[in-house]
Amino acid sequence: MSTFAKRERLLLADLLETAGPEAPTLCEGWLTRDLAAHVVVRERRPDAAGGALIKPLAPRLEKVLQEYAAKPYEELIQLIRTGPPRFSPFQLKQVDEAANTVEFYVHTEDVRRAQPDWTPRELDPVFQDALWSRLERTARLLGRGIPTGLVLRRPDGQTAVAHRGTPVVTATGEPSELLLFAFGRQNAARVELEGEQDAISKVSETKQLGF
Repeated sequence: MSTFAKRERLLLADLLETAGPEAPTLCEGWLTRDLAAHVVVRERRPDAAGGALIKPLAPRLEKVLQEYAAKPYEELIQLIRTGPPRFSPFQLKQVDEAANTVEFYVHTEDVRRAQPDWTPRELDPVFQDALWSRLERTARLLGRGIPTGLVLRRPDGQTAVAHRGTPVVTATGEPSELLLFAFGRQNAARVELEGEQDAISKVSETKQLGF
């Protein structure tokens, strides 16, 4: 089985360490310290992590995130590198790959692409296919709330419908770029958009896109 999640985890930890705790990220309102705290809380505090999806739990999540962000930055980086605690479901390789490959890839790019001199990574075709497979399964969930139709298209012509509707906007790019686009990183994703200009503007500005 592939180990994409482990590779992206270590790369993210290295990037966070190099950037330092006060560097910008693509996550609105978050510096690298906040992003590192998010990654650790997601894996180590399931009692609070649910606040990302369940509104009544959101205040608790915010409190725990602040507590972890106040920890020494080096400690957060080490917790990311070492991974989840012993009895966490994330310890299972299948769960880790399913839940963390996209999570760590997106957050790695959140750090990389917030820097002024970033350049696209060269990703191997196997990893691109893995990202596309995950994007196909989650496209409609990621595309909820978009005010137009949205189709995601690979350069080879494969497509995934993120939202049904008219007019239709088609985003074309490598799976890695389409994934970032679908996760709300529209301004940093290298994709080509086709459709009516007004519809393109609406998709590009939609805050609800992704998570």
